[in-house]
Amino acid sequence: MEGTLHQNKTFEKIIFTEKELRNREFEGCTFIGCDFLNSNLSGNTFTDCTFISTNLTMVKLQGTSLKNVHFKECKVMGVDFSKCKDFLFSVSFDNCMADYTSFAAKKMAKTKFINCSMKSAQLAGADLTSALFDNCNLDSAVFNKTILNGADLTTAFNFTIDPEMNSLKKAKFSTGGLSGLLTKYDLLIE
Repeated sequence: MEGTLHQNKTFEKIIFTEKELRNREFEGCTFIGCDFLNSNLSGNTFTDCTFISTNLTMVKLQGTSLKNVHFKECKVMGVDFSKCKDFLFSVSFDNCMADYTSFAAKKMAKTKFINCSMKSAQLAGADLTSALFDNCNLDSAVFNKTILNGADLTTAFNFTIDPEMNSLKKAKFSTGGLSGLLTKYDLLIE
């Protein structure tokens, strides 16, 4: 990954664990089967990029731009996406392990999370208007002052969301998921 600008390149099986890769631009690039475990990717710009079967666990993204970036079958555990630049921030996740991630206070309208594990994810203060949580495990995920207006959580499970502490106007839930909205009332729902 020499050079500062990479366009329409495919990077396969790059092992870059616990290293630093900063101030580079990636446009239209695909990363397949790479390992960035505990690496510092701060200050980079990723535009129209796709990560497939890549390990990004505990990656540092301070000041990183993620513009239309897709993660498919990736491990992004412990990643603090809230440190990314806000300008044009756009990501999607498909079949990802996203436990312990943070999206705190991020504007992420229409973001798609499909078949993801998001245990203990930090979603406080995030704007997830019209987001899709399709078959996502949200066990212990933190929703506090989160905007979920129009969001689709009909197939999400294991979530606890306090309707008094979050904005849920026109959000969609299944009948089975209603217990996650009533947890604080300590009701027995059968």
